[in-house]
Amino acid sequence: MDGELTSRPESGSQIPILYWRLPAPMTAISSGVHGGGLGVRDWVLNATVPMSYSRSDPAAHVGELAAGLGLTGPGVGLLTGVDVRDVVSAADGGVSAHVTVGLGAPAWAAAPDGHLRRLKPGTVNIVCFLPVRLSDAALVNAVATVAEAKAQAIWELGIEATGTASDASCLLCPVAGDPAPYGGPRSEWGARVARAVHAAVLAGGKDWLARPRAWG
Repeated sequence: MDGELTSRPESGSQIPILYWRLPAPMTAISSGVHGGGLGVRDWVLNATVPMSYSRSDPAAHVGELAAGLGLTGPGVGLLTGVDVRDVVSAADGGVSAHVTVGLGAPAWAAAPDGHLRRLKPGTVNIVCFLPVRLSDAALVNAVATVAEAKAQAIWELGIEATGTASDASCLLCPVAGDPAPYGGPRSEWGARVARAVHAAVLAGGKDWLARPRAWG
């Protein structure tokens, strides 16, 4: 499911937004600043913010952005310093992953408190659509699968990290149907999620490393 790209004026520039207006409500699990957690959602957005971003109410800000796009009902919002026009998509067996990659602040998940290698600000945001319903437990497992696939791609890029400290993800599946019970990397649907996410993060990471950037 491809998203739509638009922009809004902010800080004297046109700042891009990538969004999905879902044709029907979907079950989502997300770590997004707006609409995170587990529930039924009507839309998803991934918005670029300036590197000077200092709002203390990002959830409310996402709500304002959604209203400006005419998005109604509950939704999920992610924010990033990456230019979301550089989104990379990959698909595997009916699963699609849409990823914006910034790797300027790589980090090990198990680093000690206070550890941060900040080269440039960076975030990896992942939006993933599945064509079949997953059980709640399978969705939780699929979140872990996404993190594993992302870490594998980052390692293959030659970056010693498992991600960045501000990465976020959102997985969506149909509300109805018999739920698939598993979402791990060797389950039928978890494996497809892993391959799609891995391919998108790997390609997006290569693009990020190769291009000059206005954002992280």
